Amino acid sequence: MASLSPGFHGRNNRSLVERLPPGQYPTESFPVLSAGPTPHVPTDRWSFTVTGDTGESRSWTWDEMRALPQERPVVDIHCVTRWSKFDTRWEGVSLDVLTDAVGTSAGYVVAESFDGYTTNLPRADVTGAKAWLVHSFDGYALSPDHGGPARLLIPHLYFWKSAKWVKGLRFTTHDEPGFWERAGYHDYGDPWREQRYRGDR
Repeated sequence: MASLSPGFHGRNNRSLVERLPPGQYPTESFPVLSAGPTPHVPTDRWSFTVTGDTGESRSWTWDEMRALPQERPVVDIHCVTRWSKFDTRWEGVSLDVLTDAVGTSAGYVVAESFDGYTTNLPRADVTGAKAWLVHSFDGYALSPDHGGPARLLIPHLYFWKSAKWVKGLRFTTHDEPGFWERAGYHDYGDPWREQRYRGDR
């Protein structure tokens, strides 16, 4: 496990120490972790669909998504494998813009990806300016290894919840565990409570 870099404990960096969840170590790299092979989805065949629990849906092509209001969040991200990366820079669309296009009061969503991956989230965690559909990282188009052409960004949860190669959100009235959740990961995944695996507090 990597140690804190020189100066990390210094007075000017105290805020960084406070931003590191328990059990995590900081890294300047961006490790690539995936459950299977990396899909390659051309942007001219890409679309994103939000589906309500009643079946109502709304879809956007790549160009339509890029024409929506764009935001540039700068956030810390935390992986369940214990690395954390500070001040990551992204560009994309707030999920509020996309989810507001479908009328539903359902309390959960399932994120679905082009490779068949899924992960479950409470509605409250993808709304309220807390989550994005992102297409750029650090000023460049998001690479396929990191989930390009677009992935979710939900920085307050462990990064497996920020589904790569995402193609849509499906609202549900009940919780539907996704790929890693069915395999034994925690249903929610709060880094500050170390909710790594099923049964963690």
